[in-house]
Amino acid sequence: MFLSGKRALITGSTSGIGLAMARALHGEGAEVILNGFGDEAEIAALRDELSATHFGADLTDADAIAEMMSEAGPVDILINNAGMQHVAPVEEFPPEKWDQVIALNLTAPFHTTRHAVPHMKKTGWGRLINTASAHSLTASPFKSAYNATKHGLVGFTKTVALELAQTGVTANCISPGYVWTTLIENQIPDTMKARGLTRDQVINDVLLAKQPTKRFVQPHEVAAFALFLCQEEAGNITGSNQSIDGGWTAE
Repeated sequence: MFLSGKRALITGSTSGIGLAMARALHGEGAEVILNGFGDEAEIAALRDELSATHFGADLTDADAIAEMMSEAGPVDILINNAGMQHVAPVEEFPPEKWDQVIALNLTAPFHTTRHAVPHMKKTGWGRLINTASAHSLTASPFKSAYNATKHGLVGFTKTVALELAQTGVTANCISPGYVWTTLIENQIPDTMKARGLTRDQVINDVLLAKQPTKRFVQPHEVAAFALFLCQEEAGNITGSNQSIDGGWTAE
């Protein structure tokens, strides 16, 4: 197991993509640190499954992040995966929602990264992986805050990669398209009702309208790429934005 002896902190890892990443890294021997909200019993089960510690820090709070990073201790792999979305026309976009999306999607990765980097530089090895989105490369209407954060996250990642280029620490983004998660699945019945569409129509004509493969990205596919970025063979991949989007951004 090539990650034996490495410690990995994955934000937003109590479900979805983050949980798939945590499982993948644990499977290769990494000590996993979970972060996220959820049912206490379910989180306890995940802790047992992954022999993991868990922090429920609110990542929109810089002080809570600092406390989590201090209590978690030094990490060799940091995956900034937590994120949120809000949809509204720009003139109607609630300023408090804008601030919340910016805080979680963009400012939190800055804070976790600044706390994690000194240890990585000291040991001469580290992996910084940021979950961006197809919306880091293109835009959709009514998602101004989300689009702004994901574009910004790529710029932040590139800057960190350049700063750390000769230290043995890499920094990269992974940009998935629509990923099949419970969050997406639960939207289908409401969309069927609201638009008078069948389940297949919602999937193919609404959710997957921009993905030429007409196939959802699977969480384990994103996790597999994160795992690859942790390999020694990926040591010269840094400052990149890797698309896993079914061809969305190829058009």
